[in-house]
Amino acid sequence: MKYYIGADLGTSSLKLVLVNKNGEIIKSVSKAYDVIYPCETWSEQNPEELFNAFVIGTKELISEIRGEEVAAIGIAGQMHGLVILDKDDKVIRNTILWNDARTHKEVEYLNGVIGKENLSKYTANIAFAGFTAPKLLWVKANEPENFEKISKFMLPKDHINYCLTGVHATDYSDASGTLLLDVKNKCWSKEMLDICFVKEEWCPKLYESYEVIGTVKEDIANILGISKNTVVIAGAADNAGAAIGTGTFGEGRCNISIGTSGTVLVTSDGFPSAEGNELHAFAHSDGGFYLMGCMLSAASCNKWFCENVLSTNDFGKESEKIDEACLGKNNVFFLPYLMGERSPINDTDASGVFIGLSPTTTRSDMLLAVFEGVAFAIRDSVEVAKSVGINISKSKICGGGAKSPLWRKIFANVLNLELEIPNVEEGPSFGAAILAMIATGEYASLEECAKKLIACKETVKPDSALSALYEERYEKFKKIYPEIKNLYKELRK
Repeated sequence: MKYYIGADLGTSSLKLVLVNKNGEIIKSVSKAYDVIYPCETWSEQNPEELFNAFVIGTKELISEIRGEEVAAIGIAGQMHGLVILDKDDKVIRNTILWNDARTHKEVEYLNGVIGKENLSKYTANIAFAGFTAPKLLWVKANEPENFEKISKFMLPKDHINYCLTGVHATDYSDASGTLLLDVKNKCWSKEMLDICFVKEEWCPKLYESYEVIGTVKEDIANILGISKNTVVIAGAADNAGAAIGTGTFGEGRCNISIGTSGTVLVTSDGFPSAEGNELHAFAHSDGGFYLMGCMLSAASCNKWFCENVLSTNDFGKESEKIDEACLGKNNVFFLPYLMGERSPINDTDASGVFIGLSPTTTRSDMLLAVFEGVAFAIRDSVEVAKSVGINISKSKICGGGAKSPLWRKIFANVLNLELEIPNVEEGPSFGAAILAMIATGEYASLEECAKKLIACKETVKPDSALSALYEERYEKFKKIYPEIKNLYKELRK
C-alpha cells in the first residue's frame, strides 16, 4: 500500500495527514508552535522549531504503518515569510512572518518611489507589508550585519523541504508572494532583484507545485523512519494548496478560506487582469493562475475576542449564545484589522474598531459583530473581483472558521452566494497530498484525481430576506473605514 503525507504549515500549528490513493485520511496529527511578537505589529517564528514539529508530527503520523510505504511528501505553507540562510545554510535570524507589519517605510518606498506601475510591470503586483521583498529591504536597513550574511532566502515551507532534501527550492505559487517573481513569465524579476539588492544566486530554484525536487536525505529518513527514496515535491502556498484540496482549479472557480487570515481566490487558466492591484495576481498550483484578496485577521479575530476579551477558549459554546433572530439586525460593527489590513485597502496603520456600542450591548452582540465584520471584509475583495469583470456565482469554503454553521450562514448571506462545503476539511494538507499523488503518477491529472477524491458534502444557500438585511448593513460597514482612515496615522504617532 502506498501512502502520501500532506502537511499544512500554518501560523500557529502544523497539520499533517496520511492519505491513501483513494483519498482516505488514515490519520491526522497537529503540532502547535509559538509565534513571537517582539513589538506590537511584529510577528516572527523560529524556523528550526517548525522543522522539529514536522519531525515529531511525522513520526507520530506513520507510527501504525511501515515507513517504506510512504511514497511522497507534500507541504502547503504560510506565504511571504522571510527565512534567510548563511553560506553554511544556517538560519541567520527568526522568520519574519506574513502578518508582520514592520515594513511600512519599505512599502511606501516601493509603491511611492519605485512606483506601483513599475512594480506591477515587473511582478504583476504592488507592495504590501506582508510580502517578502519589503522584509529584505527592512533587514538591509535595520540589520545590515544579517543582510551581509545572506547566501539564500527561502519561504517557511521551503526551509522544511531543504531540511528534508538539501535542495534550495520553491514553487511558483509561493514565490508569487515574494514580490520578486515575474508572475506572468514565471521567472525571478531581474529588475526587482536589483531594486531590493538581492543577488540571483540567493534565490531558490523554481518548480511547479507538483514537481519533484528530490528525495529525503538518508540521515533524515532514518530519523523519520521512512525510506530515503521517499519523494519530496515543491509543494504550494497555503491558499493554493487549499484550492487544490477543494477542487478549485481550472477556469473561473472560487474558494473562500477562513483561517488565521481570510482569502478569496478565483482561478484562471490564463494570466488574469488585476486592475488597480487591489487583488493579488499569483501563479496557481495547477500550472495556471489566480486572483486573490487577502485579509490579515479572519478566524484569528474570533480567537482574539474570545480568549483575550471574554477569557474563554470554548468558541463553540460562546457562539451558541448568539440568537440567530439577530442576524442582519445587529447595531454593532467591527473592523477586523487587528494586524493592519491587506486587500483591498493596503493599510498597515489600520487597527480593529468596534462602533455602535451602547449600554444595552451584550457580549453576544460584539461576537456577532466580529463574525459579521470578517464576512464584510471578505466581501470587500469579492466586490473588487466583480468590478474587474469576474462573475462569482458560487464558492467553496474551507478553513477553521468555516467549521462554524453560524459563520457559514453569515457568509452565505453577506455574500449572497451558495457556499459548498468540501467532503474533506483539511484543505491545504489534503491539497498537498493530492499534488504528491500527481508527482508520483498515482493519477494522470488533477482533473482525474479531483473527480475521484473531491466532493461536496453540504451546500449553504442564502436566504433572500436575510441577504437583503445584510446588504443594508454592508452599505453602512463600507463607509466606516474611509471616515476614520486618517485617524489611524495620528494614533500611530
